[in-house]
Amino acid sequence: MPGAAERSSELSEQIEAFVARLRGGGERPRSEDTARQTLSLLRKIIGHGRWSRAGELMDLIRTEGRRMTAAQPSETTVGNMVRRVLKVIREEYGSSSSTRVAFPGLLVHPRLPSVTEGTTDNIAMQALEHIHSNEVIMTIGYSRTVEAFLKEAARKRKFQVIVAECAPFCQGHEMAVRLSKENIETTVMSDAAIFAVMSRVNKVIIGTKTILANGALIAVSGTHTLALAAKHHSTPLIVCAPMFKLSPQNLAVLAEKKYFSNCKWLQLLASDSQALT
Repeated sequence: MPGAAERSSELSEQIEAFVARLRGGGERPRSEDTARQTLSLLRKIIGHGRWSRAGELMDLIRTEGRRMTAAQPSETTVGNMVRRVLKVIREEYGSSSSTRVAFPGLLVHPRLPSVTEGTTDNIAMQALEHIHSNEVIMTIGYSRTVEAFLKEAARKRKFQVIVAECAPFCQGHEMAVRLSKENIETTVMSDAAIFAVMSRVNKVIIGTKTILANGALIAVSGTHTLALAAKHHSTPLIVCAPMFKLSPQNLAVLAEKKYFSNCKWLQLLASDSQALT
């Protein structure tokens, strides 16, 4: 069995590797994968970290959490997961005098895995309540949650999907290919045609990067245009977002942390929308 020092060293290396992946360029990992990796590291910190009281454990998680969030401020999922784990610790221990005796219960606490496991499937299960036969649905870019939502509805309903390509990266083409493989009638259009086509759309369904405390969204570029067109034509707009994308932060806090310094592919969206979580 490895000793405490060896486990601590291994944990430190895993955290450093995770931080390096967050800092690295190239293709960004999915938010769901980031949430799972963050939760896995936090579990290991709880299990192998040096602490004897709840207060010491919370300080340890805050320290490591700040290090992970500082690596990539635009990845709000990391901070959201850290805050959720801290909340569970507060509720589990109740006071700073609690000791390690009860900590195994925290590692298997039922609310920890529920934050990430099954979230996309849970949202997809609601699809038939919102999508009806012969409707025209519009979305933009690629979202794994929206993809699962539409595929679930297509199992029992026939409808048409219009995908805005989301230039300049054109993730909408990937969404269209994936939907067409499931025999969903799909059309790709340029972002410039959003307003012209909106009059024949029954619902707009989008994904998002983050839902801020005031209900605003941070989503792919072009989403604001889509929302304004939907509002003009009184078209319902539904946002599909797992729980780990809910953030207690607001725009002022994110701007202070230089969130938008390397997020030209995202934009802030504040609109009246229905969020599925």
